[in-house]
Amino acid sequence: MRVVVADDAVLIREGLIRLLEEFGCEVVAAVGDGGGLVEAVTEHRPDVSVVDVRMPPSFTDEGLRAAVEARRRVPGAPVLILSQYVEVSYADDLLADARGAVGYLLKDRVVDVDDFMGGLRSVASGGTVFDPQVVAQLMVRRRRDDPLASLTPREREVLGLMAEGRSNPAIGRQLVVSDGAVEKHVRSIFAKLGLHVEDSDQHRRVLAVLAYLRSSGR
Repeated sequence: MRVVVADDAVLIREGLIRLLEEFGCEVVAAVGDGGGLVEAVTEHRPDVSVVDVRMPPSFTDEGLRAAVEARRRVPGAPVLILSQYVEVSYADDLLADARGAVGYLLKDRVVDVDDFMGGLRSVASGGTVFDPQVVAQLMVRRRRDDPLASLTPREREVLGLMAEGRSNPAIGRQLVVSDGAVEKHVRSIFAKLGLHVEDSDQHRRVLAVLAYLRSSGR
């Protein structure tokens, strides 16, 4: 897996590089600002980029804005935001093209390296992985024409766990229900959201999660 790392903190950047290389990844570029990220993605077309939110010069949301610009230049470029902060304004823009391949994890809550690498691989393959706190911020306000209005509370719960990157068996363990029950809920979610069977399950899963995350208003 070819990776671009964008983080202004040298120790964190170097730590990520070593971690990724230990897991067999090739770090094709490591940068410390948003402009460098856009250039690196445009030049290298990596399988995924790991991006901090707050970078020079203002240390507010340059990383997110740069990630949005990188995906504008390279449509669908996979991006995993890894930050200490939740910034919902540009996070919504990352979801706007409905292409998937987007993740947003909080540094302080990543306690398992295998989980982090699993999330990174999921984003690289077109999936979506969002920390529950990020999901909560995105879901603070709902649009009146909420596409999820027809879902039951349990279906919303299942879809929320899907947004966190959980597999069906993992959802079943979390909710203490059978795999069959989870699959039934997932099929119902797909049907209610108008996601047709001719699409692959993975593609429908991504579209369902995107509908969930984008149903929040600014």
